[in-house]
Amino acid sequence: MELRKITFRNVSEIAALSVREDQQEFVAPNWLSLGEAYVVLSDGAWARAFGLYEGDEPVGFAMFGYGPLPEESEDVQGSYSLWRFMIDQKYQGRGLGKQAMQVCLGYLSTHPFRPAEKVWLSYEPENQAARALYHKFGFRENGRMCGKEIVAERTL
Repeated sequence: MELRKITFRNVSEIAALSVREDQQEFVAPNWLSLGEAYVVLSDGAWARAFGLYEGDEPVGFAMFGYGPLPEESEDVQGSYSLWRFMIDQKYQGRGLGKQAMQVCLGYLSTHPFRPAEKVWLSYEPENQAARALYHKFGFRENGRMCGKEIVAERTL
């Protein structure tokens, strides 16, 4: 499993990845996430999007941020966010989500934007599968919300 930069050559295949219909309320479509990353970068903030690849096959998508976005509180200043994380519906149930999370956390531990002690993410309260995965990797709820989503964090 590896992160690959999104380029003109692979943007369409990454944008086409999707979760199952019953999961769509939990994860924004990749095409929207790519647009949000572009806007955040053009506003001078930090965002980076990657395809998740197993060999030569695109199997998922991850997007990272650093510091707060306009709708987030200042208490995330100096922290990374795992802003988006998904495995395509065709590849779910094979342990690839766990492998992908290891790769994502490994990447963030290199401090690609700036030094940080924590990484945070948010998830819909009904998304218990995501919560279970995040807990396996040491994320714990911190009592905050991001919109209607629960915020969990862990140290890097």
